[in-house]
Amino acid sequence: MSVLVTGGAGYIGSHMVHELADRGHDVVVLDNLTTGFKWALPPTATLVVGDIGDEDLVASVVARHGVSAIIHFAGSIVVPESVADPLGYYLNNTVKSRSLIAAAVKNGVKQFIFSSTAAVYGMAREMPVRETTPVEPMSPYGSSKLMTEIMLRDTSLAHDFRYVALRYFNVAGADPKGRTGQSTKGATHLIKVACETALGKRAGMEVFGTDYDTPDGTCLRDYIHVTDLARAHVAALEHLEKGGKSEIFNCGYGKGYSVLEVIEAVRRVSGKPVNAKLSPRRPGDPAAIVAASDKIRGALGWQPVHDNLDEIVGNALAWEAHLARRNAGV
Repeated sequence: MSVLVTGGAGYIGSHMVHELADRGHDVVVLDNLTTGFKWALPPTATLVVGDIGDEDLVASVVARHGVSAIIHFAGSIVVPESVADPLGYYLNNTVKSRSLIAAAVKNGVKQFIFSSTAAVYGMAREMPVRETTPVEPMSPYGSSKLMTEIMLRDTSLAHDFRYVALRYFNVAGADPKGRTGQSTKGATHLIKVACETALGKRAGMEVFGTDYDTPDGTCLRDYIHVTDLARAHVAALEHLEKGGKSEIFNCGYGKGYSVLEVIEAVRRVSGKPVNAKLSPRRPGDPAAIVAASDKIRGALGWQPVHDNLDEIVGNALAWEAHLARRNAGV
């Protein structure tokens, strides 16, 4: 039996594939390589290039590889882009997820882990945010993910099908072993952008909004190391394999850092200046969002091991240096 990882050649997905491979799982990756890279995968993983919305293709992959569980990462993730192109996001994140879920049900895959997001909470009414906090997404991105959560809930009630939805907070860093990291050109993740700026890959960067109701006026976020996040998926998979019920879990550390604090951490760890321009707010950005993660810690026994902003930044910087060497052919 094997695990199907959609979007497995992308940033978070490739970390997941390495984590599964390290633990001896048979892994098959379905990715259209729009933002993913074949070289980011371990040699033991099988790559199928294709679209998650192709139900016939998914059915053939499930049958050919004896897939027993699906971990679903494939999708679009940029909040401002979703505001400008809502229909594109509803197609890629919601409609195609519906096709993937349908293919899973039709072909007997009973375990499903979904890459959701803290964006489903919008401007949260409480802090830290709990899984019981009302969901009020502020962007089509958040809404597209929430719609998929609803489909999973309803599907699990109608079929022999169980799922875990993991609501990520801000994912950052790179594989400590240097095997993969955030490699997408033009990526908008704050820590990646700040690292690229420090290393001279960008002339400068922008800080969007300085008048929020936060200690320094910039947005406050909960940053989780991508390796800790991959291990949360492993814990979720083990939960389902043991017959655990469908669940939703937050994935974060329970502490927040402002945009300016992150930039200062990049300056401190890199020893280089970061040219940051102060700009107006972006649509769809809440002022602050920090996770309450006691549920996943208690229910799944998940314990982070990279809960340190300087370590996260250090791994991200090391990956950027690796990418520079790779792209230069060194």
